[in-house]
Amino acid sequence: MLRFDRRLIHHFDWVMLLMLVLVSAMALTNLYSSTWNGTGTVSSLLLKQAYLFGAGLVMIFALMAIDYGELATFGYILYIGIVLLLLYTNFFVHTTINGSQRWINLGFFRLQPSEPAKLVLVLVLAACYSRKEVEGGYRLRDLIMPAVLTAVPFVLILIQPDLGTALMLGILFVSMTVFVKLRWSTIGILGALGAAAGFVGWKFLLKDYQRRRIETFLNPEGDPMNHGYQIMQSKIAVGSGRIFGKGFMEGTQGHLHFLPERHTDFAFSVWGEEWGFVGALFFLSCYFFLLLWGINIAMTARDKFGVILAFGLVMLIFWQAVINLFMIMGFLPVVGIPLPLFSYGGSSLLTTLLAVGILMNIRMRRFQNQQ
Repeated sequence: MLRFDRRLIHHFDWVMLLMLVLVSAMALTNLYSSTWNGTGTVSSLLLKQAYLFGAGLVMIFALMAIDYGELATFGYILYIGIVLLLLYTNFFVHTTINGSQRWINLGFFRLQPSEPAKLVLVLVLAACYSRKEVEGGYRLRDLIMPAVLTAVPFVLILIQPDLGTALMLGILFVSMTVFVKLRWSTIGILGALGAAAGFVGWKFLLKDYQRRRIETFLNPEGDPMNHGYQIMQSKIAVGSGRIFGKGFMEGTQGHLHFLPERHTDFAFSVWGEEWGFVGALFFLSCYFFLLLWGINIAMTARDKFGVILAFGLVMLIFWQAVINLFMIMGFLPVVGIPLPLFSYGGSSLLTTLLAVGILMNIRMRRFQNQQ
């Protein structure tokens, strides 16, 4: 029987909710501009994103009724479900988009299982690390179970193929594993294994177009009208915004269709062009304050599971944001990583909103004693 503690209302995280609404409002404003077709009608993409944001808020409030501690067990059930969805996507979905099998068409919504897979991986890794006390730091054999939990969805996503999302799983594994403390010998072995895996991956696993993306990143000017086009146009868009930007709906790179994927991977390029350095600084200040608040939640969580889970959720958003921002500025190759809350995409939006909802849940229950 569910019992509601009235003290939870007084500990509701209004700061996180305010920052979430503020960042999302800027995202929807940017999406309105990037999808404007000049006909006077609102884009169906904007309406869908707005509806999904509303649905995500409902899910956040629904999460408030569940103690986040229950996720330590429930996360493994979700993990099995996500693995089954990835298997179904890889072997039973025959529709491809841009050469990849990543989506399940539900009629009203296209689900990309690899997006919630990132959130579910954070849940199971947090549960795994919080249940085991290791004296002096984790040894290599202590990492077998977390590594297997990561490897299964990693391989399934990699063969879709979706290199960017697969690498995100690896980054989450490394971030959370380092956070719970490793022995120096373990760090050395993992570093050597990582270098070897990178070499093998480059030589034998990467497809030709994936290698071209990395080569284009190193020298985008070498092929500016083909594989270097996205990076070049993105840098032009961001740079042309100067200090105060060209103004809302006045960006030329986006509205004249020079900038590809302007509502998804390169959404922030549109924002930088229209709002300039000042607008970009304001957005990034709000965005990273939200992440810093998430770190504060991790520091004040009531138990070890809450600490590790909150840290993992912040890393889930942080690394995607950093990779996307570096990508549009030409500091990283284009790997298809969205800017959470800002880039268009239903699966990514709902996954990020659920992550924020769990963070708010952890914050709201920090005063309770561990059961």
